[in-house]
Amino acid sequence: MPSPTRRVLIADDHDVIRRGVRTLLESRPHHQIVAEAANRREALELARATAPDIAVIDYSLPELNGLDLTVALKAALPRIEILIYTMHDREDLILEVLRAGARGYVLKSDSEKHLFGAIDALSIHRPYFSDAISETLLDRFLETTSGGSSTTLTHREREVVQLIAEGKINKEIGHILNISVKTVETHRASSMHKLKLKTTAELVRYAVRNNIIEA
Repeated sequence: MPSPTRRVLIADDHDVIRRGVRTLLESRPHHQIVAEAANRREALELARATAPDIAVIDYSLPELNGLDLTVALKAALPRIEILIYTMHDREDLILEVLRAGARGYVLKSDSEKHLFGAIDALSIHRPYFSDAISETLLDRFLETTSGGSSTTLTHREREVVQLIAEGKINKEIGHILNISVKTVETHRASSMHKLKLKTTAELVRYAVRNNIIEA
């Protein structure tokens, strides 16, 4: 029986990365790139329109990062498999996206065999982690998924923090997230209180330190 076509969405804000991933995947049979996106909003809209089997997404996306995109994609398309394809290898960041529903994690510094391996595994709903993602990290994730502590901020608060750190004003944030300015202010105040921060500059530094945005 012939292998089914793997329908793939690519989300990365660097055109050269998207083209590189497309070229690699299309060099093999049964791979179809159904959409490409440069930010979270485009990715979510295109995913809803094309219903891909697998989404290959970078963690560092503008407006809203890969963690929040993972949450949104799994909510919209519960059976979609998500591969995080990124330069970030911080343990806490990896754990967050795995808890959010991603089941593949490959570094951009890894060889192309890991990208192919991840697509092959996710296409049959099996997890895949490149060699750089240690067994210790995977063990820790499996131990904590049932009762581990959650991140300090809610997903909505993280979204607001990222947009503030990117220099967006409350009105712009409200438009992007489709919420009122008052709700934006509430999430901002709640985030500042939880993190014990007093200024926007401190919030930006927090976002950089925790890979919510890139420096």
